[in-house]
Amino acid sequence: QVQLIESGGGLVQAGGSLRLSCVASGRTAISSAGWFRQAPGKEREFVAGISWSGGRTPYADSVKGRFTISRDNAKNTVYLQMNSLKPEDTAVYYCAAGSLSFVWQNYDYWGQGTQVTVSS
Repeated sequence: QVQLIESGGGLVQAGGSLRLSCVASGRTAISSAGWFRQAPGKEREFVAGISWSGGRTPYADSVKGRFTISRDNAKNTVYLQMNSLKPEDTAVYYCAAGSLSFVWQNYDYWGQGTQVTVSS
């Protein structure tokens, strides 16, 4: 089993920045990982992913150029740097591990989520 714990969410004004962290613990290091988000009344959507080596980093079109995913394998941690935040980025952000898919059902492990709220 792998446990994922997110942190770094909060309230920020439009145009501001936040950095989310996802720390993995358990019997194995995380392989590929991703960030998803879900706003009230909406489907869970892919935000960004990263392969184990960091060589592949797909992004959703809505966040390209504003968000950056990275990882530190020595710390078993995946990050999501979010810049130029917009009110439409408001959602619960989830860390997931075990895939590099755009489809949330393909991931094996999930964190509990962290709330990101962007005020206009």
